[in-house]
Amino acid sequence: MGQSKPFTATALIVEDDALQREMLCLLLEESGYQVIQCESAEAATRVLEKNAGALCLMMTDVQLAGHMSGVELAHVAKDRNPDLDVVVTSGRPLKQALPQGAKFWAKPWAPLDVLREAEIAQMN
Repeated sequence: MGQSKPFTATALIVEDDALQREMLCLLLEESGYQVIQCESAEAATRVLEKNAGALCLMMTDVQLAGHMSGVELAHVAKDRNPDLDVVVTSGRPLKQALPQGAKFWAKPWAPLDVLREAEIAQMN
């Protein structure tokens, strides 16, 4: 009989600031996540079209490269996978409503917050 592969949690990080994106990816990889990274919501939407069901966590900034905001992306992500743990971050107050179940984190947030959220997402 074939052996089953162990479950690897996968996160989608959407951030146009390369340094912040790299920091998030490193934190999550150290927590055992496989990480997919994008700098625009449009690129992330293509990932969601193919892999939404395989994702445990998506973190996105509100301001992104491209025409779509992180809030709009959060709605797309929740439509594709209602169980997906979605975190939207910004240094400014939100002007649009988030989809039900999505979380907002005001910047700056602590790396420990990311590690806690990764742990919660893996349990869901």
